[in-house]
Amino acid sequence: MPAFSRSPRILILSASVGAGHLRAAQALEAAFAAGDFPGEAKHLDVLRYTNPAFRTLYSQGYLELVNKAPDLLGWLYDRLDVPWKSHRLQQAFEKINLSPFVHLLTALRPDFALCTHFLPAGIIAWLRRKGRLALPQAVVVTDFDVHALWLLRDVEHYFVAREEARAYLEGAGVPVERISVTGIPIDPIFATPRNKASARRLHGLQDDLPTILLSVGGFGLDGAAKILECLLAVRHPLQVVAVAGARAEVRSRLQRVVAAAPPRHRVQALGFTTAMDELMAAADLLVGKAGGLTSSEALARELPLLIVNPIPGQEERNSDHLLEVGAALRCNNLSTLSWKVENLVADRDRLTRLRERARAAARPRASFDIVDRMTTLLRTTPPEGLAPLPVQEAGRGKRSAKSPR
Repeated sequence: MPAFSRSPRILILSASVGAGHLRAAQALEAAFAAGDFPGEAKHLDVLRYTNPAFRTLYSQGYLELVNKAPDLLGWLYDRLDVPWKSHRLQQAFEKINLSPFVHLLTALRPDFALCTHFLPAGIIAWLRRKGRLALPQAVVVTDFDVHALWLLRDVEHYFVAREEARAYLEGAGVPVERISVTGIPIDPIFATPRNKASARRLHGLQDDLPTILLSVGGFGLDGAAKILECLLAVRHPLQVVAVAGARAEVRSRLQRVVAAAPPRHRVQALGFTTAMDELMAAADLLVGKAGGLTSSEALARELPLLIVNPIPGQEERNSDHLLEVGAALRCNNLSTLSWKVENLVADRDRLTRLRERARAAARPRASFDIVDRMTTLLRTTPPEGLAPLPVQEAGRGKRSAKSPR
């Protein structure tokens, strides 16, 4: 069982469903440790406190849908996006399989919970309604949009990425004083500016070549190789850094593509790296998906994005936001990827405008801003929490999957 050395105690709760929720929680844990927070904050992945079958189903099931049935994932995302609608069978299934987590919460009895996934937030809300736990909690939404699954009555505070998310919550009945627009929490290292030329020298990159950072997470083995091949078909000389992540087979496949690269390009394929903030500082363009954490990190490094085939659901909504603020381009067909990059690197003024818009949309201190607000909440929130949020009629305000946001 995790131990605490001093109080007040905050449990930062995430779920390892994709990397973003965990990274947000880790960023918050680092920000609490780096600041003047008068207590201790610890991060727990709730899926570590369940049975192996449920853990695999919950985390790997999502990845299977991403890779093999993205349209089904998008359909489910929209189908479940009904404010305040109760999914009782789903909730019962989660409660049964998360009983070790429930026992952990009742034994630890922290002073506040800070959730970067709706799964632990929903369990805490249920325990409060049953009178089994009096635990104030705040929710950190890790995408630019707010899905209805994040809406829970027993939440003291919401942290959201942008003003439109605040407006959505207000429209759903959440009082404005229980909402903070902070941005999505990213590693505190992104709050420290980096010089582009220095970052390039650090990684052996030339100053005079357009630099593309390719993040292949979420594309799969064949998709990652195909995207790199499209980049290498660009006629203008480029330097490309392709980050494969932890999967050795993906890096191996990319390295074979690199070996056949035209001599006009300088290309390298990396595996897992802890230097994404440096690589983002060195790059002129990020090619990849529109995950909430990766997009927020790119904005913090003033790095425009070229979003390739965003996953239906939250990635499409993230993509809508990035396009709306003018910090990104979108490619829906790999056959046009080379053309898009070719035109962009030839138009430095356009690339500069994208960079300026990325800078304007960035919130590099989101983690610290959440810590500051949590410090205030700890002083002002009663131990039993605030009154439950009002519930509107289920189905009111349902969003259409057909209409742009």
